[in-house]
Amino acid sequence: MLDKTMNVDRMEHIISVFGSFDENLRIIETELGVHVTDRDSELKISGEPEQVMYAERAIEGLLSLAAKGENIDSQSVHYIIKMVLDGKADRISELARDVVCVTAKGKPIKAKTLGQKKYVEAIVNNTITIGVGPAGTGKTYLAVAAAVAAFREKRVNRIILTRPAVEAGEKLGFLPGDLQNKVDPYLRPLYDALFDMLGAETYAKYLERGNIEVAPLAYMRGRTLDDSFIILDEAQNTSREQMKMFLTRLGFGSKIVITGDVTQIDLPKDKASGLKEVVKILRDIDDIAICNLTAEDVVRHRLVQRIIEAYENGIKAEIPAKHRRLSK
Repeated sequence: MLDKTMNVDRMEHIISVFGSFDENLRIIETELGVHVTDRDSELKISGEPEQVMYAERAIEGLLSLAAKGENIDSQSVHYIIKMVLDGKADRISELARDVVCVTAKGKPIKAKTLGQKKYVEAIVNNTITIGVGPAGTGKTYLAVAAAVAAFREKRVNRIILTRPAVEAGEKLGFLPGDLQNKVDPYLRPLYDALFDMLGAETYAKYLERGNIEVAPLAYMRGRTLDDSFIILDEAQNTSREQMKMFLTRLGFGSKIVITGDVTQIDLPKDKASGLKEVVKILRDIDDIAICNLTAEDVVRHRLVQRIIEAYENGIKAEIPAKHRRLSK
């Protein structure tokens, strides 16, 4: 057993890191198998030497983020602990993040993981960005935040959000109303993100003026989109022809973000996913960035991360060892 003492300059940083009723402290103790006590501006960490070292690095990283005004929640604590265990403690300071956008309610939107940070930087620095990753990694939400930021700063005149209207077990024909009414449920995640960023009233105003367009992918055919920030969501459900059609809509002064999850393809089995193909075809072209987000970048409920990891492990287990060796 080892006892390690840490001195902390500011008590409010300890409060921020440990959380309400010390809930974050309990996570550190449980995850790392240590016991932490605080007295005034002094922390005492007790446990096995290696675990104490990890706990010290995690607490130091969290305190550095708190000192920079970052909000420390349970998700942040889990992520920092994982970074420390993976030998990435020296990169914790990179998580003191720039604000991507501010919502209608004044909440700052920031990248929450190293993967998300890389994704946001790619969107800023490239004309076309392709974000591939599982549910909950913030692919769509961060893309919409970047689009709203660009629109507010007058770098683009329009925001265009689109996605393919591919059924995931349901049939469009059974839904009531005309075609727009039928595809609206498929566009709901995009509406939700825009409402969050702009507020319903501002969103409606820009929609009426034509500054915002939310439409199914089929509506993009035959158009050239200048001075626009265009987001194609759920791109795993595009065919190769649809993907080519969409990419060739790019006009002057425009930016494209394509998002999708190749593990959730709803296309018929005989149809290739345009997203899977485009990642291979465009990988080495300048001004096009391909970002692969992983389960580590999931920012939803912690169970979502575990579900994704369980599915990934299940899929690997189904592949015979011989084929796994060949795939490497």
